[in-house]
Amino acid sequence: MTNHNALISDAKGSIGVAVRVPNQSLFSPGGSRYISIPRKKLVQKLETDPSQTRTHSWIEAMRASSPTRTRPGNISSLPESDEEDEYSSWIAQHPSALTMFEEIAEASKGKQIVMFLDYDGTLSPIVENPDRAYMSDEMREAVKGVARYFPTAIVTGRCRDKVRRFVKLPGLYYAGSHGMDIKGPSKKTKHNKNNKGVLFQAANEFLPMIDQVSKCLVEKMRDIEGANVENNKFCVSVHYRCVDQKDWGLVAEHVTSILSEYPKLRLTQGRKVLEIRPTIKWDKGKALEFLLESLGFANSNDVLPIYIGDDRTDEDAFKVLKKKGQGFGILVSKVPKETSATYSLQEPSEVGEFLQRLVEWKQMSLRGR
Repeated sequence: MTNHNALISDAKGSIGVAVRVPNQSLFSPGGSRYISIPRKKLVQKLETDPSQTRTHSWIEAMRASSPTRTRPGNISSLPESDEEDEYSSWIAQHPSALTMFEEIAEASKGKQIVMFLDYDGTLSPIVENPDRAYMSDEMREAVKGVARYFPTAIVTGRCRDKVRRFVKLPGLYYAGSHGMDIKGPSKKTKHNKNNKGVLFQAANEFLPMIDQVSKCLVEKMRDIEGANVENNKFCVSVHYRCVDQKDWGLVAEHVTSILSEYPKLRLTQGRKVLEIRPTIKWDKGKALEFLLESLGFANSNDVLPIYIGDDRTDEDAFKVLKKKGQGFGILVSKVPKETSATYSLQEPSEVGEFLQRLVEWKQMSLRGR
């Protein structure tokens, strides 16, 4: 097995800003509705005025990642015809995993499916209070059914212990803090070919630093109504979903101010959340590769990984699967997004339906034998 503890420092974590450009089709040859600002240019802007430009750039990124538009048929900032055309073009590129289920099942014949699932927005709905992001009993049964037939991992930005308390299922692999904290079932399982427990923590040396930053942020955010600081052990999440948009600048200012004192940490962004993480080359894509190797499927052609997630941090896993040309990424989203996923699902209820169909398909194939 590769020594995954040999990690390379990477202080240049990716930052992306999507800027809306009206009156162009999302997939038209002539242009795009979104302009990606390269990291190099963004960094140059940030360095011109560390105290103001940096904060302003993050405010713009926060706004860009918080679209107000929804699926066609709902209230939209675009004309209905444009909205429908855009969604149709996007869904043609990333068709529903439910519609394409037979194609997925066909691709899995003779292969071992390994299931990777994000938590928030995938197994549970996005809620205002992250401490109340409970999954339904129906979803829990669906995940339990999948894990009975396929190795299953929960890969999340949450603290591993917290998400395990949410899921309440033994026999799964739990990868918390964006894959920096991984633990497999303590008991022997039929899926683990190596017959040994899995425990991997990619950034132990950063724990004291993360704890310090968390305490500073809790103190700083105390006077910002709606701000929520969550210590996820190997990363810190600052949730601004319930913060009035006029105060987003203050959130960004506090975060960047504190982070400027910790050059070994970097700032990334998810859905209405800013996240402080160690500057190491480790993400959900690396966690996926590590778990496949731990399960005995490194460089195997007999495995079909399926990764379902809704967040930009899940794109690291989608990109790994796309590069390998093996398995499928499934993005959970009601609106068109730039993604490396192959398929899409609209919301957690569809995720549950997809998992249930997978279980039923497996049961039928076993009876057929």
